[in-house]
Amino acid sequence: MVPQMKLQELRGDLEILKTNDIKPNYSALAKEYGMDRHTVAKYWKEGGIRMSPIERETPFDTYFEEIKEKAESTCCTKKALYKYFQNKYGMDVFHCYSTFTHYLQRKEIRRKIEMKVHLRYETEPGQQLQLDWKEDLKTVLTTGEVIEYNLFVATFGYSRYHYYIYSKTRTTEDFLRCLIEVLQRSGGKPKQLITDNMSAVVAITNGGKCKLPVIKQFENDIGVKIHLCKVRTPETKGKVESANRFVQWLVPYDHELGSEGALIERIKEFNQQVNQEANGTTGIPPMKLIKKEMEHLDPIPNKALLGSYIQNVSVQTVPQTLLVRYHGSEYSVPAKSIGKRVKIVPSGNELYIYLSTELIRIHQITERKIHYHREDYIGGMRQSMPSDLSEDEIIRRSEQNLALLGQWEGRKE
Repeated sequence: MVPQMKLQELRGDLEILKTNDIKPNYSALAKEYGMDRHTVAKYWKEGGIRMSPIERETPFDTYFEEIKEKAESTCCTKKALYKYFQNKYGMDVFHCYSTFTHYLQRKEIRRKIEMKVHLRYETEPGQQLQLDWKEDLKTVLTTGEVIEYNLFVATFGYSRYHYYIYSKTRTTEDFLRCLIEVLQRSGGKPKQLITDNMSAVVAITNGGKCKLPVIKQFENDIGVKIHLCKVRTPETKGKVESANRFVQWLVPYDHELGSEGALIERIKEFNQQVNQEANGTTGIPPMKLIKKEMEHLDPIPNKALLGSYIQNVSVQTVPQTLLVRYHGSEYSVPAKSIGKRVKIVPSGNELYIYLSTELIRIHQITERKIHYHREDYIGGMRQSMPSDLSEDEIIRRSEQNLALLGQWEGRKE
């Protein structure tokens, strides 16, 4: 008698063939599944999915309602669904992905998956590290609180070894902090870094794009260039793009996690699982190839130099004066940021100020006590003056006050 598991697998194969309008090779299938070719033909003629008038129970039946509810309430891949139940109930039941997908097909629990073309290319060990953000993610906690966050994704080209790093924002400081963490955990640097034209790396000036000064300085300090590829071009950044699909594993955990800390721990667990699974191209788990990758990495600069890129960063709430403090001086920000928390990032002789991921102001760092940007002052004056005051009068008063502030600063010096 043919085992029920074999019959289920045959049924799944026949359904796939029928869906693609392909006539089966009865003899080949009979040999593969250890049954008579006439039996295979009978199953095919009966529709490919009817096995007997009485359908036998499977271990998945216990969880049928939960599987169905989770599949219909979340837009996630079959693999994400499988990983969710495997992590929740263990591998005693959820030990075979193909059997799980056949069960979904038989029970008509199906999800449409959009397929995209990704041309593949290979790199030598230690040659390349691809970088990207998985942006604007949201997870709903059991309390109803919505956690908004981003994932920094770094993938080594040869081994396909992935790093996921949780980050609330995507500033230049966040980019460098996450990249430095990856380099330190890897114990070396690759020959080449690749990313797209993300705002944390490039700025638009006069219609053109150029790397931020702090990024150029970082390249010089570590001795590795950051190569920019076009946005959403999988042919140049495909390995890190393919890593992003594993973020789907988080989707079924809406309303399942109790805190932000639990979410971060789940991300770390998934990161380990991703690297332990065989890669679809190499057929080898990244965990087994990363050692060879690391052997070809170049030494990284000393910790003090790398640490200088993530030191002295402060977060402040913007007061009504529009002035935030840095090393005894005050620097202005736009009026829209009053009462909000901004991140202050020094780089060389410049001060970068971010509101969330938006770079809202760059100041030259000087010995002066007060640094009001003209547009910031006019914007603040516009909000504080009577509504019937003309725009010309607002500008006149602003420039008059700025001139007086300049004279006061001169007298102080």
